[in-house]
Amino acid sequence: MTNWLPDLQTSDGPLYVRIADQIEQAIHTGALAVGSKLPPQRNLAYDIGVTIGTVSRAYSMVRERGLVSGEVGRGTYVLGSRDGDHAETAVDPVSAHLLGTRAAHAPPGKLRFDTTAATDVGQSAVVTDILSAICRELPSEVASYTRNFPPHWLEAGQRWLRRGAWQPSAESIVPTQGAHAAIMAAVSVITSPGDRIIFEHVTYSQISRGTALLGRQTALVESDAHGVIPEDFERACLQQHPKLAFLMSGAQNPTLATMPEERRRAIAAIARRHNVFLVEDNLYGATAGDDIPLLAEIAPDRTFLVGGLAKSVAAGVRGGWIACPPHLAQRVRIAHKMVSGGLPFLLAELSARLVLSGMADAIRTKVCEEVGIREAHVRDVFAGLDFNSHPRVPFLWLKLPDPWLSGTFRQAAFAEDILIDDEHEFKAGRSEKTFHRVRIGFSSPESREDAVAGLMRLRRLLDHGPTGYDSPA
Repeated sequence: MTNWLPDLQTSDGPLYVRIADQIEQAIHTGALAVGSKLPPQRNLAYDIGVTIGTVSRAYSMVRERGLVSGEVGRGTYVLGSRDGDHAETAVDPVSAHLLGTRAAHAPPGKLRFDTTAATDVGQSAVVTDILSAICRELPSEVASYTRNFPPHWLEAGQRWLRRGAWQPSAESIVPTQGAHAAIMAAVSVITSPGDRIIFEHVTYSQISRGTALLGRQTALVESDAHGVIPEDFERACLQQHPKLAFLMSGAQNPTLATMPEERRRAIAAIARRHNVFLVEDNLYGATAGDDIPLLAEIAPDRTFLVGGLAKSVAAGVRGGWIACPPHLAQRVRIAHKMVSGGLPFLLAELSARLVLSGMADAIRTKVCEEVGIREAHVRDVFAGLDFNSHPRVPFLWLKLPDPWLSGTFRQAAFAEDILIDDEHEFKAGRSEKTFHRVRIGFSSPESREDAVAGLMRLRRLLDHGPTGYDSPA
């Protein structure tokens, strides 16, 4: 880390602009070398006698100028100057974290156990019929932009998000381009650049990476076999002052942990006490089918409940809904348009008709039946090993036997033409915790036979150990 300090006496104007200009000048002159780490914001604020908010605004300004990049948990690093200097040698420390460890483009011939999209059970025929009907009945809407949100779109969201006798109000529903876009819209409404968001050490890390791109910071909390530990959640609230927490109360991805009701109520009480909003991702919890009250039912005043079709109906449709706390739905609707570009009419109408016709439930039932059959094979193939699975959830969280390491096993599987996810794919930030686990999704192989054959190849690889795997130099 550099010991560089700005000289604020040599220029005029707002302090944060002067600091930003000094950083840019230091990069131009080489005083701040490409790849070097800027001083932590708190340290710099103390050293030059300004508020941390002033330094934060300055760092945001040079980030917007394309001169630095901030990596969650590591700091802010110099990328290079705007005139193209160092273009060949610029280092972007954030790239690895944003990309994760999953293959961006699957090489041909690889068996994909790194996705959990809904299994193909003939959805395309149903989708074809509904799309044809929409185009016949509403040609003018298909030819235009989405300008209105008809009541049946909201009713579909109510129905898809409901749990038992409870369902959100129609006024709270916002149709979205899938769960991810819904979550990012909620983040944009509740938080500002520099705010902290709570994540578990391992989670659906695409959200933490997305929030990092928006300038939000990550605060990590401990979990156990029953999900987030309330005492550590309160510690994080007291120490980190987060605005939002991203949680999966049921069938957590990737651990499959499910919070009991007592723990959910404790989390809700802590969130209320510290004025923290909650985003409850219920994609897998909805398919797992437990009857425990949702966080959104316990704390509707501060919980955004998210659900969608990708994991249990059709990933190619990717429709979703978010139920918002009172008076926030309109703000989320506007934010969703800003972050996603707007909701396509065909997507929203197709998703609504799938749900209201009962076809979404029927397809989900078939998908869960196939997942259950494949999960039974999982339990047979990996018998004797330590893993978490659920008969209605399309992945397992496997503890690797000694001496396998998570990344090494992922590479060994790749050499066997199988794509899986190591634990680093799910780390929300810089965590020192080591799990020695991998996530194996088994819903995407086209046939049950392909899925079973791939699982057996993975078991043989595990049994042979890394001594039988020649890692690349």
